[in-house]
Amino acid sequence: MKHEELIKQMTLEEKCHLLSGRDFWQTQSVRRLGIENMTLSDGPHGIRKQEGAGDQLGINGSLPATCYPTAATMANSWDPALGEELGRYLGEEAASQDVCVLLGPGLNIKRNPFCGRNFEYFSEDPYLAGKMAAGYIRGIQANGVSACPKHFAANNMELRRMASDSVMDERTLREIYLTNFEIAVKEGHPKSIMSSYNMVNEVYANENAHLLQEILRDDWGFDGFVVSDWGANNDFVEGVRAGSHLEMPSSGGDGPNQLMKAVQEGRITEREVDIRVDELLDVMLATRKAVDPLKGKPFDVEAHHAFAQRCSEQSIVLLKNEDNILPLKKGSKVAVIGEFAQKARYQGAGSSVVNCTKLDHTMDVIGEFDLDVIGFESGYPRHGEPNAEMQAKAAELAKKADFVLLYVGLDEISESEGLDRSTLALPKCQTEVIKAVTAENKNVILVMSAGSSVEMPWIDSVRGLVHGYLCGQAGAKAVLKVIMGEVNPSGKLSESYPLKYEDCSTAPYFPAKERSVEYREGLYVGYRYYCTAKVPVLFPFGYGLSYTTFTYSDLKVTEKEATFTLKNTGGTDGAEIAQLYVHAKKPTIYRPNRELKGFAKVFLKAGESKEVTIALDDKAFRYWNDRTGRFEIDGGDYEILIGASAADIRLSGTVSVKGTDAPACEDLTKLQSYVAGDIKAVSDEEFRELLGHDIPDGSWSGTIQANDAIAQLYYAKSLKARMVWKVMTNMLNKSLEKGDPNLNITFVYNMPIRAIGKMTGGMVSQEMCDGILDIVNGHAGGFFKGIGKIAGGFAKQKGVSKRQKELE
Repeated sequence: MKHEELIKQMTLEEKCHLLSGRDFWQTQSVRRLGIENMTLSDGPHGIRKQEGAGDQLGINGSLPATCYPTAATMANSWDPALGEELGRYLGEEAASQDVCVLLGPGLNIKRNPFCGRNFEYFSEDPYLAGKMAAGYIRGIQANGVSACPKHFAANNMELRRMASDSVMDERTLREIYLTNFEIAVKEGHPKSIMSSYNMVNEVYANENAHLLQEILRDDWGFDGFVVSDWGANNDFVEGVRAGSHLEMPSSGGDGPNQLMKAVQEGRITEREVDIRVDELLDVMLATRKAVDPLKGKPFDVEAHHAFAQRCSEQSIVLLKNEDNILPLKKGSKVAVIGEFAQKARYQGAGSSVVNCTKLDHTMDVIGEFDLDVIGFESGYPRHGEPNAEMQAKAAELAKKADFVLLYVGLDEISESEGLDRSTLALPKCQTEVIKAVTAENKNVILVMSAGSSVEMPWIDSVRGLVHGYLCGQAGAKAVLKVIMGEVNPSGKLSESYPLKYEDCSTAPYFPAKERSVEYREGLYVGYRYYCTAKVPVLFPFGYGLSYTTFTYSDLKVTEKEATFTLKNTGGTDGAEIAQLYVHAKKPTIYRPNRELKGFAKVFLKAGESKEVTIALDDKAFRYWNDRTGRFEIDGGDYEILIGASAADIRLSGTVSVKGTDAPACEDLTKLQSYVAGDIKAVSDEEFRELLGHDIPDGSWSGTIQANDAIAQLYYAKSLKARMVWKVMTNMLNKSLEKGDPNLNITFVYNMPIRAIGKMTGGMVSQEMCDGILDIVNGHAGGFFKGIGKIAGGFAKQKGVSKRQKELE
């Protein structure tokens, strides 16, 4: 151990308390030994250091910080170097605010477009997500701040996220849901990582030794610390044993007391505790030393705002440009319609909400551009039902203009931590105004704001579509610069846009069957499914238009790289994102038709050509073999496909690859749905074959257990518990109807009973949670037994919390 001499001077009590938070955002300190606490803060796209009392979802205010484009936006840049530069800006602001650990980036796979937190994640593809995340991590950590990629692992929905079990086969886990983290860890070298709320194959992520020890540390060489997502620590002792280092937030000493008792009873050794303390201290001491000289140092607000705009400019995706309606000519006579033009929709909702230093709204900055703006109408209410009067005014204004800039997108209620979406459609109030405006003016350019894919049955009625995603505080000017041609759009989609939700491979399996989330689709996520099953999409993965054109030629391929010539054949300087996909011609295992294995963003002046080389790394041909317990290579011929998107392949070549001669790991005769890519109705028998074991029974038992969500109190035997469920459900529904979801309610509603003891800072102990369960389940004498446990636990916990403060 690196810090063995220091650890020898610590008492068992001090060591156990160091592995649990001091409060909502800070770690414990041991000041008599010079161990100072450090602050952790949300920050996937901007620092959210709260000024007063801490809470999970940004209800209390935070210090001003730059709100950069979200991960879903930045992924459309396909530019890890830009992500690394953004990381440096984030790291500078974090250190300025005395934040030692920045909780981001988020890189969970966009398994299903309904996931309410997709705006915080990079992509449906693990290779792209991993490369972008590695860039962020390198940048954040450049000045000594620790990055903390999250949520490890397979956390792909918000509904009952703390009480769900992600059930999948090992190959799907390794190739889709862990490859992104593997790249982030091996290439970014993060000093910390956040475990997720959910179980993975029946074991909570924060106490899953297979994830935290065997894969993260042993296989990937991770040498930082693991922090639980807030309230995700199911069993403190088992978490420490498995490789988790820090319980957050503080449990008021309850968790450390459980750990001390386990050591004293021989259920875990003090040596195991020492190892976790040593690994945590390694980061605490180093980050504290790095951040101390930088805290309080102001950052250049204007320069950071300008950089946020540059990030947005590089990430905007041009999805439609009929008859080259864009860019607009100077002096064009335009009407601006849409509530989002007046009040920007620029970030998601939940724990990532940033109190931005400044905020550009389109109607405030459009005067800086050479346009004849004849008027503005909101056209629709931000939330709620269509408004006929607003629509009529918008349609009337549209008649008078040569062009209409119509700003639409997903509202705040559609994309939020704690909530999943229920439709891919835009709000009805917006689709109705699209219909009204396009009936009066044929030159409508739609400007979209959304962090995830949407259905577009109205697409034929508009001539242009500029997608800014959630482009941060400086996005308004970036979008206008694209519209005017001052910036040539170069972003490409990091996710597929289906024609309708039912086309998604995961639609039959999302969100969950009671406790179990069955990943029956296997490897077929996003374009891997659409390209294999030949399902048409609205916009394919990797798609995006430019104001210029590019040609591809002269492909040469080897096992190590692909080289080709890329030429800008148009009259405008611009950047092209060339993508490399691999297709196995005669695989002995089931495989998607194509998989992204490399990409390059290349800037070319008009008429310029360049030779481009994309390396084929160790992930290009591999697959996970469960029989050998490692990645293997299936020998044979592979097509190397170079394209402008997953559906637009421009060049192809074949390379013969020597395999590792591993034993067969799949009986393809029993996996015919997977061989064909026809996975919408996988039978129990076939899924059992894929898993290699029985399908876990995820049905609710009827008795409320510690890991059942509060939303399940509907099934409780206690009338009082059902009344609690009814009150909370009504409160949640009312906030949703207003279009302003109460995020603390949504969090609590989906939280398991045991998490009450994890999220109240020591007010409620696990013994008290047991008492709540006795009351909820209405057993004979359960009410009085439960009251006794709550009262007894409260009395004990007062002393425990007091002792924790004394340890400072």
